Amino acid sequence: MFGKKKQAEEPKVTVDERLQHIAFIMDGNGRWAQKRGMPREFGHTQGAKTFKKIGRYCESIGIRYMTVYAFSTENWKRPQKEVDAIMKLLDEHIEECFVEMDTDNVRLRFIGNLEVFPPQLREKMKRIEESTAHKPFTLNMAINYGGREEIAHACNRLIEQGKTKVTEEDISSAIYTAHCPNPDLVVRTGGDLRTSNFLLWQSAYAEYYFTDVLWPDLTPKDVDEAVSAFYSRKRRYGGV
Repeated sequence: MFGKKKQAEEPKVTVDERLQHIAFIMDGNGRWAQKRGMPREFGHTQGAKTFKKIGRYCESIGIRYMTVYAFSTENWKRPQKEVDAIMKLLDEHIEECFVEMDTDNVRLRFIGNLEVFPPQLREKMKRIEESTAHKPFTLNMAINYGGREEIAHACNRLIEQGKTKVTEEDISSAIYTAHCPNPDLVVRTGGDLRTSNFLLWQSAYAEYYFTDVLWPDLTPKDVDEAVSAFYSRKRRYGGV
């Protein structure tokens, strides 16, 4: 999935229990390609390479959980050629996971409404999730994901269980990421200053870090800067 350990850059920072989970809004693939006179699909190919590089690096500095916004519920509105290219990359990524899972430390989870995908692809997702369930580094790949849809889905699950009144704890136990702690840090590339319907429930007290760097250009040094910014802040959770 991420390739051999020796490919990771030498860590410049390390993290502690205050930063267990980092999430990325991987924005800017299309713009990166267009700036170079290339089709938007080329940007997604480069973005997939950056995803692997950043994943390796986050694991190397001690991050235990990583969530990436790979494809939103709104992204279906994009040109069909671009959507097809993203779906092809997803399928290729899963195939690579099967090849590399014996040497990787990555537990892969797919979060989002997966019912829209073909049965064959869903079966592949299920098999790789089961095969990597014992791995120490959890990677959540958000595909056909929307924060509002997730909350509605959680509430419907609770209704099906017979709940007539729900608590925050109930919803937290029914969302797609119930298997991991909430993100401590959310990083958005590409220069936009919005959450774009990503991890709305989970990021209530997350620290946000925005950078103008387009996702394909993101480097471990940029991750270091985001991590350093995180540690420079005081998380009060409504206190003083």
